[in-house]
Amino acid sequence: MKIDAVAVTSSNMRETVKFYTLLGFSFKDFKEDEQHLEPITPEGSARLMIDSIKMIESILGHKPKPSNHSSFAIEYKSAIEVNGTAKKLTDNGYSLVKKPWDAFWGQRYCVTKDPDGYLVDLYARL
Repeated sequence: MKIDAVAVTSSNMRETVKFYTLLGFSFKDFKEDEQHLEPITPEGSARLMIDSIKMIESILGHKPKPSNHSSFAIEYKSAIEVNGTAKKLTDNGYSLVKKPWDAFWGQRYCVTKDPDGYLVDLYARL
């Protein structure tokens, strides 16, 4: 068994693509009317699935909403990359839930929130 994908929903695909691009993801052939997107991820990495709220509501029968604790983590190569990504986010108007810090478990860590409120952890091993 393995985790194959992580999914978030988006109320504004353009804004969500902008946010995840700042985190380092790339998207090919993005169209504003997309209902499902998957950015390019490295070989062996879990996929990130971004679905429109409209599509998920049609499947679930109610609007999805992010949790106040569940999150997923993105590993970067260095603490400098974590700090730089955090700065790019704040420079572009996104907020950090917790600014970068050196966690006691041996990682440079930061917590942010995507445009729809999904928590995303950014880290690098120290």
